[in-house]
Amino acid sequence: MKITDVASFVVGTPPPHFGGQYFIFVKLTTDDGVVGYGEIYAATFGPETVVAMLKDVAERHVVGMDPFRIEHLWRSVYGRGYSLRPDISLMGVLSGIELALWDIIGKALDKPVHAVLGGKVHEHLRTYTYLYPEPGDTADVYADPEAAAARAAQYVDAGFTAVKFDPAGKYSVYDPRQPSPAILDLCARYTGAIREAVGTRADLLFGTHGQFTPSGARRLARRLEPFEPLWFEEPTPPDNPQAMAEVARATCIPIATGERLTTKYEFHAVLKAGAASILQMALGRVGGLWEAKKIAGMAEASYAQIAPHLYAGPIEAAANVHLSASSPNFLILEGVQQWGGFHAELLSTPITWEQGYVTVPDRPGLGVALNEDVARANPYRGNSLHLEMREDPFDDHR
Repeated sequence: MKITDVASFVVGTPPPHFGGQYFIFVKLTTDDGVVGYGEIYAATFGPETVVAMLKDVAERHVVGMDPFRIEHLWRSVYGRGYSLRPDISLMGVLSGIELALWDIIGKALDKPVHAVLGGKVHEHLRTYTYLYPEPGDTADVYADPEAAAARAAQYVDAGFTAVKFDPAGKYSVYDPRQPSPAILDLCARYTGAIREAVGTRADLLFGTHGQFTPSGARRLARRLEPFEPLWFEEPTPPDNPQAMAEVARATCIPIATGERLTTKYEFHAVLKAGAASILQMALGRVGGLWEAKKIAGMAEASYAQIAPHLYAGPIEAAANVHLSASSPNFLILEGVQQWGGFHAELLSTPITWEQGYVTVPDRPGLGVALNEDVARANPYRGNSLHLEMREDPFDDHR
């Protein structure tokens, strides 16, 4: 069996663009007609550039390869051009290819991917969602404590046992910074309102995006501790694990991080520093499923847990399911509300969500297939980055 064809789809998402303005999917085909789908989670270049990167990597390393030789492919791409170091964009491209290879491997063996990754240890996977705005809202659910509390209660009534939110304000290329007294007060009132609304029925997941210095993050953590969050996410930027470890040592709230990290090497630095006990690898960026499985093993040896990140499309979501199902130290899975909407429309067989849990599929491969008719009907025509940051300093006081 050899890979004979590589194709891509850049799919625009309809408003309100949950999961991003677009998704980048990869399609691999073998010489005997087996098709595998993957997804690239790359934010540092526009989609046209990412597709060009995919073409270059595929022509040099993928076309003609045996799809079972994932370790060899990984090392070849990781070291190409005399690099051998984490490169978030290159690893995003490799991740999309690698996920598609696992889809092919599972189909060739007539086994779900989780069976090939060591076997299923979880039949059902606990999930969480951000608090999202909805049509008809009269207040900003991202910033208004009362609106957030009402939305959180609504989600918990639907079955969720955890909700995530990030009221700490904008983030900038100039971060980290100190939080203002007003931001500290808002975060405490916001978190307190949600805790009061949901009681002990749900965990609270406090998200930030690396806005704060270690001392600023410690000040914020002290205000949040009375509400017992399950985690404090990325309190400092991701490029200095030792600084994040200062926060971890100063608070009883578990620290979570990983959406902006790639490869086992960066996650090893996090674990070695004691910077976080919950790892949030994004499978379309981290280096793929096999790399994520290695990271999960390192975490298990450190008594750390995994909570795969998702701000992308449904193919990455499906891969998250297989990693989680086969990992003893799985904690919780990120999703976009109830795993429906456009995410479900893009799949020929949607992921099954019920009462806060995803049911692990036993279909061959990743257990899903891209609905190519829907993908082609929703092309993305722009050239925006998947995520945009402010390019000027953000002043909380103003």
